[in-house]
Amino acid sequence: MSAALQLAAFGLALVSTLFLLLATCTDCWMVNADDSLEVSHKCRGLWRECVTNMQDGVRTCDQYDSILADHPVKIVVTRTLLITADLLAGLALATLLLGLDCIKFLKEDPGVKLKMCYGAGATLGVGSILGLVGSVWYAVDVYLERAMLVSHHIFLGVHYDFGWSCWLGMAGSTGCSVASILLTCCLY
Repeated sequence: MSAALQLAAFGLALVSTLFLLLATCTDCWMVNADDSLEVSHKCRGLWRECVTNMQDGVRTCDQYDSILADHPVKIVVTRTLLITADLLAGLALATLLLGLDCIKFLKEDPGVKLKMCYGAGATLGVGSILGLVGSVWYAVDVYLERAMLVSHHIFLGVHYDFGWSCWLGMAGSTGCSVASILLTCCLY
């Protein structure tokens, strides 16, 4: 039972870590959600802003000036939290891999392997909290920005909703959290 639970937690942690990495690297955190007939599809991410022409599919992206340039707080905080979550999830994944019962590393000392699984679960838990806070911070800021514009009757021609990268960050963080719970609460 313990080995099956470890493998399930490892599989979930692997997929969730990949989701977090993809969310950090991709550029569709905000997507234009205008109901009118659009000729282009706009996405804003943590690193760049991209526009795709709907007729011919040509995509152009503008990199943000510099990592050190003045950026909105939501971008800086989300970058920091997601990069930290990625690093913690990767470290937890490596530790969990070595702590699995089916791996021959430290086979003669099952107590150490169990502690490695618990440590990986705790690290995944911290990473999942950081990733979820970063993703939700960004989503709430997008919502508040739009609500402020609507309340002041300002229409800029395009309004943005949450993009698939934001949802991917939330899904990856939630998956890491579930894997953490499996590893810290369910292993005996």
